[in-house]
Amino acid sequence: MKSSQRIKSIQSRITGSFVMLVLFTALLLIFISYRLSESAVRQTAENYTSELINQVNANIETYISGMKDISLAAMNQPDVREFLAAGEDNEPQQLAALHARVSEYFHSILVSRKDIASINLFGYNGTFISDRPEAELNPHIDIAELPWYRQAQAGDGEAVISSSHVQPVIKDEYRWVVSLSRELSGIDTAEGLGVLLIDLNFKVINDMLSKLDLGNRGYVFVIDRDGRIVYHPQQQLLYSNLKTERLDEVMEDTQGGFAVKEDGISRIYNIKNTDFGWKIVGVFYENELVDNKKQMQLSFAGAGLICLAVGVMVSIVISRNLTRPIKDFQVKMSEVEKGNFDIRVPVGHSREMSGLARSFNIMVLKIKDLMNQIVMEQEFKRRSELNALQAQINPHFLYNTLDSIIWMAESKKHDEVILMTSALARLFRASLSKGKELIPVATETEHIASYLKIQQMRYQDKIHFKLDVDPDLHAYLTLKVLLQPIVENAIYHGIKNKQGSGTIVITGRLLGDRVEFRVIDDGVGMAEEKVASLLTSPGGQSSRSSVGIANVHQRIQLYFGVEYGLHYESELGAGTVVHIVIPAVQAGEWKNREDDQP
Repeated sequence: MKSSQRIKSIQSRITGSFVMLVLFTALLLIFISYRLSESAVRQTAENYTSELINQVNANIETYISGMKDISLAAMNQPDVREFLAAGEDNEPQQLAALHARVSEYFHSILVSRKDIASINLFGYNGTFISDRPEAELNPHIDIAELPWYRQAQAGDGEAVISSSHVQPVIKDEYRWVVSLSRELSGIDTAEGLGVLLIDLNFKVINDMLSKLDLGNRGYVFVIDRDGRIVYHPQQQLLYSNLKTERLDEVMEDTQGGFAVKEDGISRIYNIKNTDFGWKIVGVFYENELVDNKKQMQLSFAGAGLICLAVGVMVSIVISRNLTRPIKDFQVKMSEVEKGNFDIRVPVGHSREMSGLARSFNIMVLKIKDLMNQIVMEQEFKRRSELNALQAQINPHFLYNTLDSIIWMAESKKHDEVILMTSALARLFRASLSKGKELIPVATETEHIASYLKIQQMRYQDKIHFKLDVDPDLHAYLTLKVLLQPIVENAIYHGIKNKQGSGTIVITGRLLGDRVEFRVIDDGVGMAEEKVASLLTSPGGQSSRSSVGIANVHQRIQLYFGVEYGLHYESELGAGTVVHIVIPAVQAGEWKNREDDQP
């Protein structure tokens, strides 16, 4: 007995020595290899980010250079200079003709440059010319006090690029733009005659930067020479102080970038200075340098396991007594790989194999329990996704509504402010519905009526609507926020693109054991191929609206079944009819699914 124990002790020492030697060597090689690979990957990511920022810089400078060229051409255009230099001695007819020619000249530039929002000229003699003859100055704004105007006067005839801002110059227009302004002087004198303003549509920069790929969390932002944000993908959070950026370090940096670490997360800032004072900053997260970082770790770990396996095999050769139980154990593991989780490894006499067998048996039991748990979690996930599909309120609608309220308040339209604010409050109150998925038809009708009332006040005579829902349906139940995505799509892609005003009619009827809503608009309609793909392949130019419609269709089918959902009928130039079919369910007949969630 003592001899057997002594032999086992020697075998344990031999096996342990080989395993420790192989383990130390493997860990050392893994550590060195991984650090070298990580350094190479980081350098590659930094180079990629730098190239990306350089490309963005080149694109932005192209746009700005184009605006500067336009301003130079306007500065040297004879009609522009003649109009600015005109005095009281000129005939009114002559001034009117000059005004028309300059306005037409500006308009011709906009026809060829879709990225430019507007071109305006402000003469020190009190004259004003726009690319649109019908444009009027905002009576509530003092042009001479605006930052771009003062900067142009102080620029000695050089072009001045502003940060992104809302341009309030034209009456009833509040566009988000980047402005280029410069003072224009006479032909024979250096005395300033007026200020030329060219507004670049901010959407051009937004579209250019929002599509850049710097990993799952990386992003690009732009600041001007004074450290003000020109573009940031989370600009609203910055303005609300819900997010901060290292703007001071960016402004002070002279090395082209730096790294910061907050809460254990490393971020790398890559900075590029433009020729006109802006700084383009790329931010990427070090833990997202490459998508296959985990695969790299697993590969190195796998290499280490292989080394350990070699050590174990050497130990097996030296100690034949371990060969048979290891092979038996391998057979059992193969059964588990095939999905047989009822396998149990008998506990042997060897201390090592006994512990391994016990651990394996515990692992198989835990895997079996986890498989059952995954089935339950998948069902819970499916129901959670169903609840998430109903969140369809467009933040841009809220921003535009608040902008309309601000505009009406500035215009002293107090009654309209009260009406729109009340409608917005009713809309959100109806949307909440105390967390329930099913709500009365009366509540959904109130919700869509409030939404349409807000849109009608925003677009005034552009939109008319009619609600014709059978009062007998008010006691029936429907999914909340069912009609809004449909009506929103009708407004933005049907009525809004139509010349003149349009009408939206919403009806609701009980058809046997079903409830049918119809949303009818007399807008521009859709082609057959668009109608055919609307519910199956959301995307294209109206991807957000298409996703909203597709989600409504999915919510209905997930909640009630595939026999219900949406059906579109549309013809170009003749409008669109949307049929929404759900089962006729009264309160108390359908148990809310949210109560069944685990």
